[in-house]
Amino acid sequence: MYYELYELNHAALSPWRAAADATRLYFRNPLNPLAHTVFGKSVAAAGELFERVTRRYGKPAFGLEETTVSGVKVPVHEEIVWERPFCRLLHFVRDVPKGRPADPKVLVVAPMSGHYATLLRGTVEALLPGHDVYITDWVDARMVPLTDGQFDLDDYIDYVISILHVLGGDTHVIAVCQPAVPVFAAVALMEEDKDAFVPSSMTLMGGPIDTQVNPTAVNDLAKQHDLGWFRRNVIMRVPFPHPGFMREVYPGFLQLTGFMSMNLDRHMTAHHDYFHHLVQGDGDSAEKHRDFYDEYLAVMDLTAEFYLQTLERVFVGHDLPNGTFTHRGRPVRPEAIQSTALFTVEGEKDDISGVGQTEAAHRLAVNLPEDRRAHYVQPNVGHYGVFNGSRFRSEICPRIADFILSHDGSRRRNESAYWSKMVGQGGGATPAVTPEAAVSAEVAAPVQAVEPAEAVSAPAPEPRVKAEAKPEKAAKPEKKKRKKASEPAPRTGLAAVRLDAPRGTADDLTRIQGIGPRIAERLNGLGIYHFDQLAALDAEAIEEIHREIGFPGRILRDNWIGQAKDLS
Repeated sequence: MYYELYELNHAALSPWRAAADATRLYFRNPLNPLAHTVFGKSVAAAGELFERVTRRYGKPAFGLEETTVSGVKVPVHEEIVWERPFCRLLHFVRDVPKGRPADPKVLVVAPMSGHYATLLRGTVEALLPGHDVYITDWVDARMVPLTDGQFDLDDYIDYVISILHVLGGDTHVIAVCQPAVPVFAAVALMEEDKDAFVPSSMTLMGGPIDTQVNPTAVNDLAKQHDLGWFRRNVIMRVPFPHPGFMREVYPGFLQLTGFMSMNLDRHMTAHHDYFHHLVQGDGDSAEKHRDFYDEYLAVMDLTAEFYLQTLERVFVGHDLPNGTFTHRGRPVRPEAIQSTALFTVEGEKDDISGVGQTEAAHRLAVNLPEDRRAHYVQPNVGHYGVFNGSRFRSEICPRIADFILSHDGSRRRNESAYWSKMVGQGGGATPAVTPEAAVSAEVAAPVQAVEPAEAVSAPAPEPRVKAEAKPEKAAKPEKKKRKKASEPAPRTGLAAVRLDAPRGTADDLTRIQGIGPRIAERLNGLGIYHFDQLAALDAEAIEEIHREIGFPGRILRDNWIGQAKDLS
């Protein structure tokens, strides 16, 4: 009945919404003298505010039409590569140059918790420059006919496994918030089955793996009532004429009410400020408000069975940390996870998934080697800051990218090509490292900067042996050695490029993709201030820098040397 009343209220307000919009246009018409007065601007602002507050927001578009790859802008378009009644898999196809080494394949599993997948627009945008990105685009349950069947937590896990099979091997999965539990369960099942398409790495961000740790207001609400109370009070049937007519759902408008009530004063203040921005003509601030609330107020219905099952098994029963989680009656065994690298990310001020709830995944994956796991807590961010915003772009995303590249099998197999292109010395090409050697490299340092250097020096004894067969020619190198014996040995490694101070003004090293403000500071501390210094790095210097900045392989993966040569 509540759903029908909501629809009736929305329909009843339609004429008033149209009138408010017409009023806004009238008082903003430059030919209207009142449009230039405070009164006219106030009336127009009030009309716009009323229209936006009473509007039903549809699904936004991702709108990602281009990205920057290796310093070059390239177009991006979306393709649907897999589809089921409740989900579509979108691929953000980048028009990159042919022959360019393939970037890591990343599957972003968006939360099915009320908002559309476009809530992760910023996440996708930050990943696109260095990754081949796919995302789960969940479908509004009210738009799925009842004849297409149900969708519960078990189906969610099946969808994840099916998508990983479609994408094939060497896939990296990122689960944002709610999907942390089903993704973790899917990986555990695939590991136990020795599935060939188990992901290379899994990144869990702000997810409720164990809500017994630092419970938040959301967790407490789930415990205040039994499952019957939620079924009676929040589960409703989709009204006519929606395609999902008669399907039992947890309506999006109820979810939105819950979201906003948690920070009602903040939302009231935001709309109050928006009104004044419109009156004052502050277009930039007003546009930021529109962009945020166009996304935030766009919500979707969830199937009743998925919502209630998630509530019961994740937030009330704590099945995963208690060892009782099952998938279609089959026990899920986190201890089976042994090969998929695990990275967990949390926000210090997260008021939805408390600090420690996501990190609990490490406690469950007891058989995962230490060199295949990492955890990071981002200071001064809340829940949404974990996957969006400036700190995500500058602090969190680079760490995710490094973790993915450190555990990317396909990229390690192409490592020899990178060495040959970037670190070849003396005019000769660097001998290739075999794919077998690259794959077998230690995960703790997947890009072994020493090995290519050793490969260069390994053939050296052979020419000397041949030179000994001809005494008259062997004497010349010997004479050259005696001549240089008193000269100091040439410097190698960082010592060859290090400066005590910059030559005049230091270059802005952050212009190189992959170098942020903090890494630039570390490089300055190592005596590197200019692009030409980076362009002149040899294998030994690269290894030293890797040890200092703590990101093995980053210089080669992001092509610092090539970028530095272009900039210098």
